[in-house]
Amino acid sequence: MAYFAALSDPGQLRPHNEDSLLCLPQQQLWAIADGMGGHQRGEVASALALQVLAERVQAGDELLQATAAAHQAICQAAEDDPASQGMGTTLVAVRLQAQRFQLVWVGDSRAYRVGPQHIEQLSHDHSWVQSMLDIGQLDAEQARQHPQRNLILQCLGQAGAELQPGWLEGQLADNEILLLCSDGLSSELEDAEILACCNTAATLEELVSQLVGAANAAGGRDNISCLVLAPALAARALPADKPGLLGQWLAAWRNL
Repeated sequence: MAYFAALSDPGQLRPHNEDSLLCLPQQQLWAIADGMGGHQRGEVASALALQVLAERVQAGDELLQATAAAHQAICQAAEDDPASQGMGTTLVAVRLQAQRFQLVWVGDSRAYRVGPQHIEQLSHDHSWVQSMLDIGQLDAEQARQHPQRNLILQCLGQAGAELQPGWLEGQLADNEILLLCSDGLSSELEDAEILACCNTAATLEELVSQLVGAANAAGGRDNISCLVLAPALAARALPADKPGLLGQWLAAWRNL
C-alpha cells in the first residue's frame, strides 16, 4: 500500500488549473503551490516554484533555503519577462524522515495533522483574514465568509517584500496523517468535514478523491489540490478488512 496520494482539480468555476503538485518520495519531499497572476502565469509561477524547490533540495539545501531560492527564481522570471509581472504563488512543503517532519509554508496553502478523532491545522495563514482573527477583529465564521478571505499577505514572487515563511518541525503518531492542501479545499470544507472523509476512506487514493469531490460539491470556486502522507504505512502492513482508513491505522497502532 502506498503511503502517499495526491490529486489536483480545476474546480467548478476556473477555466484552467494554476495549482502544482510535487511528490518526490526518494527525496522525502512533497509540496503544493497555488499560483496567481492571470493569463495562465499563475501556473507558470507554481510550476517554477516546485521545480526550483526540488532542485535545491536535491542539491543539499535545507527546506527554508530552497524556499528562498524559489522566491528569487520567480522574482527574476517576472523581471525578465514583462508578461509575467505580478505572478506569484503560495507554497506548503514538507520533508519527512520516518515520522518526523519539517514543514514550510508561504501564503494560505495549509498543512493539517489528522488522527482518528482530531484534526489540527499546523500552518498559520499569511492572509488578511487571519491577521484579523489574530487580533480578535473577526471570528472564524466571519473569516470564512469575508469578501477579502482570499487576500494573502505573502507569496513567492512578491516583489519588494521580505519573505518570511512559516516553519515548523514535529512528529506524527502511528495513527496520524499529514494533509497538505491549497485554499480551494480549505475554503470549501470545514475541519469536521475533512475529518469525516479521513474516517470513511478505505485508501489514501480514495481519501484524496473524496476530499476533492466534497470541495467541488460545496462549490468548487477555486482550483483544488490535496496531498496526504501516512508514513506509518511505509513501515508495516495494515489490515484490509477494517472500515475507515484511520480506523485501520488505530487498530494496527494498538496492536504494536
